[in-house]
Amino acid sequence: DTLLNVMIVLSSFVYAIVLVMLGYCIWKYRAKPGDEGDGEPIHGNTKLEITWTVIPTVIVVFGAIYSWIVLGNIETKASDALRIDVTAQQYKWTFNYPLASGKEVSSNELVVPGGRQLDLHLTSLDVIHSFWVPEWRIKRDLVPAGPGGNDIDNEVEVTPDRLGAYNVVCTELCGYGHATMRAPVKVVPTAEFDAWLKRQPKVKPQPGTATGGETGSASEQSNGSPTAPTTSPGTTTTSTGGT
Repeated sequence: DTLLNVMIVLSSFVYAIVLVMLGYCIWKYRAKPGDEGDGEPIHGNTKLEITWTVIPTVIVVFGAIYSWIVLGNIETKASDALRIDVTAQQYKWTFNYPLASGKEVSSNELVVPGGRQLDLHLTSLDVIHSFWVPEWRIKRDLVPAGPGGNDIDNEVEVTPDRLGAYNVVCTELCGYGHATMRAPVKVVPTAEFDAWLKRQPKVKPQPGTATGGETGSASEQSNGSPTAPTTSPGTTTTSTGGT
C-alpha cells in the first residue's frame, strides 16, 4: 500500500505540473483578437529541455528501484512460511495443508495465522482460474496441466497481517458458475489457527490429485506461527484419501 500511495503522489505531482504548464502556455501564447499572422519562430530552450528530461528520468528510476525492493521483500520466502496447496476447479476452491507427518488437512475454507508468511502453491484441475483476495493485494492465475499431464504449480508468497474475514474470488471467466466461485478466508491469531488445525481430520494425499505425492513441512507444528485466540473458526473439511 505504501508503494501505491507513493506512486499516486508522484503521479499527481507530475500531472499537476503538466496541467499548470499547459494552461499557462494556452493563456500566454493565445492568438490576440484580429491577429492572423504566424507565431514567432523559436529555436528551442536547451536548459528547459534538459530539465524536463532529467526530472522525469529521476522519478521513473526512483519508482523502478523502490518497486524492485518492495517486490523482493514480498517474494522472499521466510524459513517458517506456511505451505498451502490451493486447487481450483469449476466452481470451487480446495485448500490443502501438507503436514510434516506426510498427511494433510483439506478444507473448503482458507484459515491462516495472521502475521505469518503463506507459501501458496496454485494449480487448476480443469480450466484457467485466478486466485484473488482483494485485501491481500495479490492476484495470480491457476493453470491446468499441460500436455503430458504435468501440473503447472504457480507459487506466490503473501503475509496477511490483519485479522478478519475475507473472500477468495476467481477473476478469470471460467464458465457459467464463475460469479459464484468464492471461498471464505479467515485470518486468525496463531494459537487459534494451531487449535483449528489439530481438530481437523488428517488424511493421506490421494495419488493423482493436485497435491498427491507432494508434501511439505508446513504446519503440523504449533511453533513458529503468530498469537492467541478468541473464538475458533468453523470450517467444512473434505477427505482426500484414506487415513
